[in-house]
Amino acid sequence: MLHVSPSSFILKPAFAKIVCEPNWKWRKRDKALENYDLFYVWSGEGNVVLNNQPFQVSKGSCFLFRKGDHPTATHNPQRPLVLTYIHFDIDEPVMEVPKSYRVLDNTLDFEYMLSRYVRLFLVNAYGAEEEARLILKQLLIYLLREEREVPREKKVSNQLVEVIHEVANYVLQHPGLPHKVEDLAARAGLSARYFSIKFKEIIGMSVQTYIIKCRIDRAQHLLLHAGMNVTEVADALGYRDIFFFSRQFKQYTGKSPSEIR
Repeated sequence: MLHVSPSSFILKPAFAKIVCEPNWKWRKRDKALENYDLFYVWSGEGNVVLNNQPFQVSKGSCFLFRKGDHPTATHNPQRPLVLTYIHFDIDEPVMEVPKSYRVLDNTLDFEYMLSRYVRLFLVNAYGAEEEARLILKQLLIYLLREEREVPREKKVSNQLVEVIHEVANYVLQHPGLPHKVEDLAARAGLSARYFSIKFKEIIGMSVQTYIIKCRIDRAQHLLLHAGMNVTEVADALGYRDIFFFSRQFKQYTGKSPSEIR
């Protein structure tokens, strides 16, 4: 499905986000499914049987039922399933199809796309079908990508990587601010210790080393291209001691600021 054109998706009117009633059951039908059905669990507890194979399901459980499948399902009335289903077909040959079942760890982006898909038709948005086809392909690419990623226990989650990079970019864009590890950790929503460990793991250097590197890199740019003298650059980057600035600059570049200037 990676190389399938979005225009080849045939959208079906069977789609919704629902809260299942206490006595809800998906009973086995005589006829098998006639199209694809993307089936996602937002919350609750239940059981799905797909072609005689049972699965316990809860938040993050995701199925891609295929033509010819015979799914059934039940749930715990005390913890009813909240789910989204989207039926569709494809009118061109398909080479790559996501696995029938997986549990998603990082659900934020996937759930946003599901909600967006349903909402397009609820509000009768302009260009709804065109956008829905694009979203549907994004959903399927997401599932294919999940299958090819390193298992969770061997990687830092994508969400954490994004958060750390956002903080690193913030430091890069504001090298003159008096950054403290505690403040940056709070920005990431992490403890200072855990933030420091993960920052070094992801960025490749300690938080303090990265802060200094950003300042010195910016200092070189200002000295070479902004027409500023050493004192002005030191002040712009938060240094109150020009001699300390000069020592640190030489430590990282091998030259004094005046040599660069």
